[in-house]
Amino acid sequence: MRTVTVGTRGSALALAQTRWVVARLKEEWPETDFRIQTISTKGDRSRESLGALAQKGDKGFWVKEIEDALLQKQVDIAVHSLKDLPTAQPDGLEVSSIPKRVDARDVLIGREGMKKLADLPEGARIGTSSVRRKAFLRAYRPDLVVKDLRGNIDTRLAAIGGGEYDAIILAAAGLIRTEQRHRIDEFVAPDILLPAPGQGALALETRADDDLNIEVVYAIHDHLTDDRITAEREFLAGLGAGCMAPVGAHATIKGGVLLLEGWVGGVDGRKVIRAESSGDVTECAELGAELAADMLAQGAQELIDAAHS
Repeated sequence: MRTVTVGTRGSALALAQTRWVVARLKEEWPETDFRIQTISTKGDRSRESLGALAQKGDKGFWVKEIEDALLQKQVDIAVHSLKDLPTAQPDGLEVSSIPKRVDARDVLIGREGMKKLADLPEGARIGTSSVRRKAFLRAYRPDLVVKDLRGNIDTRLAAIGGGEYDAIILAAAGLIRTEQRHRIDEFVAPDILLPAPGQGALALETRADDDLNIEVVYAIHDHLTDDRITAEREFLAGLGAGCMAPVGAHATIKGGVLLLEGWVGGVDGRKVIRAESSGDVTECAELGAELAADMLAQGAQELIDAAHS
């Protein structure tokens, strides 16, 4: 029996989504043995805030060590949360498969009486580690107290009961994949809060010359998800921004037409830019690039630069 080693971070979420991938691959390749290998990344080890890492210009702090292991042939496949992956891969690597996306939305979890974002009382303390979510909250509800919140999903959920936070905002996908959907109090609609580009999707990365494992992972590739993600990531790349920028994007497809919505916000919440583009789904990359150019013309670069200063 052939053995394929799958590299991933060791968090509960990373392991849950990697086990999901392995189960799907095993269905397609029952004669293959898939072995999971956990790898610690700089993002896992650092005690600095994610914003501080971004300000230093660090890129790929959730994925670099896993990609290094892939290049060194210590693992054969890497599983990433796609929103954590830089828009350009290192030489010798490629994203060879994007499985079907789960819910891309952000969600709110709050203590008793704090279950809806719009209904939070003035001065409510809301926790998030995301620069994008902080920028949105300061623009949408400047009366709220936005506080930094790091840690894994369970740590963040436990913060609700600790008295320091009244509510927190997380990605729906993480709770769904760790079978904690019941903890969600409110799904925040994309027309209010656009998710991070690629949120809710996974990326299966391989060596670019490894035809055998490219074939293995492509068996669970989802073309519609790929089209949506391509538009969102081309938008992000066109802005010259990374996963820690105050940027949101969400693509939908209906009747062969792709609608891409984009958002860039100032970290202080004073200015936001929101726009959209639409066209034939076969032009998903071009639509992302065009929307980025449109928003740069409206001053998006200044807001992105301010988030990293």
